[in-house]
Amino acid sequence: MKPSKDISRLIEIMAALRAPGTGCPWDIEQNFETIAPYTIEEAYEVSDAIARGDFEDLRLELGDLLLQVVYHAQMAKEIDEFDFGDVVEAVTTKMIRRHPHVFGDEDARSAGMAKGMWEQIKSVEKAEKRATRLARGLDPEDHGRGFLDGIPVAFPALTRALKLQEKAARVGFDWKEAAPILDKIEEEIGELREAMGKADQAAIQDEFGDVLFALVNFGRHLQIDSEAALSGTNDKFRKRFHHVERELEAAGRNLDEASLEEMEELWQQAKKAK
Repeated sequence: MKPSKDISRLIEIMAALRAPGTGCPWDIEQNFETIAPYTIEEAYEVSDAIARGDFEDLRLELGDLLLQVVYHAQMAKEIDEFDFGDVVEAVTTKMIRRHPHVFGDEDARSAGMAKGMWEQIKSVEKAEKRATRLARGLDPEDHGRGFLDGIPVAFPALTRALKLQEKAARVGFDWKEAAPILDKIEEEIGELREAMGKADQAAIQDEFGDVLFALVNFGRHLQIDSEAALSGTNDKFRKRFHHVERELEAAGRNLDEASLEEMEELWQQAKKAK
């Protein structure tokens, strides 16, 4: 088996890894549920490479993400559900359908994307998807029947909170302005303090979640993406802590030897240096 730029070689490799008796024991024992976390992780690593502007890493991480698609397709093929070709056909069908101003006939291309066309296309896709699911004996509503059930549960929690709030806001279930949400945050913090006073761990976790949810809502009204804001803070924390580490090393000391007071002093230095 030799490397290749042809996608068929990657599909062959994945099939060989999953082959009973001759494949890789670890790969053989995996299933959709055990591989899903890796799929999410690889998507994050692609995003990280983009954020760092590292194209060499991006090339490699895109390959890892592509492997995840091939992996899931191979497992689906083994249970006679679909294969990689079906995945490609589905997405190419979708892209051609959604861009009639690019792939349509001459009249469609010259007209451009007409107003309301996107909603019409999505409506057709939804109807076809529903019919296909019904024909296979599946629940026609793939994410559930509630108004908010279309928000994927696999989203990062902060992102999912934002998406839930945004969708609820579409039907008017929302604060009219940001300021009153601060009162709500203070109310939730009070309930968290009360739970802490009772040493009720389940209640503490529940109330802590309420505080986070309210903070996401407050950020949304300030036009701040909580996931992006926290990501920035994470990076800031890492850089400041690295400053503490470097300064200690310069003094011939390490983190384990330093006292909290020493680290705090260096931390304040890092804050002033920005």
